[in-house]
Amino acid sequence: MHPPIPFDARAARTLREKLGMAHGHVAHGMRASYGLVHVGPGHIAAWERGEALPSANELTALAGALWCAPGELMGRPRTLLEHRLARGLAAEDVAGFTGVPLDAYRHMEETGRWAGDERQSAKLGTLLDLPVPDHIAVTGLEGELAGLLTEAVTTRWQAHIRAIAKLISLDKRDLKEPLRALHQEYQGLMAATLSRAGGAASGELGRRYLDDIVQHFWDKLADRG
Repeated sequence: MHPPIPFDARAARTLREKLGMAHGHVAHGMRASYGLVHVGPGHIAAWERGEALPSANELTALAGALWCAPGELMGRPRTLLEHRLARGLAAEDVAGFTGVPLDAYRHMEETGRWAGDERQSAKLGTLLDLPVPDHIAVTGLEGELAGLLTEAVTTRWQAHIRAIAKLISLDKRDLKEPLRALHQEYQGLMAATLSRAGGAASGELGRRYLDDIVQHFWDKLADRG
């Protein structure tokens, strides 16, 4: 079962009001054009009040009724399904472009686990126009990246630059400064907490830092510009 789709209730209400449509008009459009015969004015009102969330099919139909892209009604996409919906693509579109059998692709969306090969993953990133952090998350590589980054900041970062560059498809030269800064930040944190509060506190702060190591890395990469 898919997790709830992130939905921007305020954006939906604003778009509806801008078009001068009542809840009933929107519901009628969804029924007439998308065959969602169960949708009534109460559904639209409940979504706008945040009392309920539309399903994937309902979100797509709502976007059509409001003359907007599905992504305009969503929060930040997180999963494979959400990135596809945000771009108004059908599952058949993604499966065909990436060369993944449709049934297999639907299973990947259902489980939230992308299982395509390197070529298919590259095509997925191109079709969905995924930024590097989203591409890594959607293709299930965050765990591997976290492991490499943890080793980099706790040992010698230079020894891991090649593997990280290969994993996220970036030039090694673009990673030197972010990895150096990440290493210095972690080592500085450990040194400061050891001298100030002792080993137990230091270990806890270190674990917290490593728990968020991937986000720290993306932040350092963004700071580089």
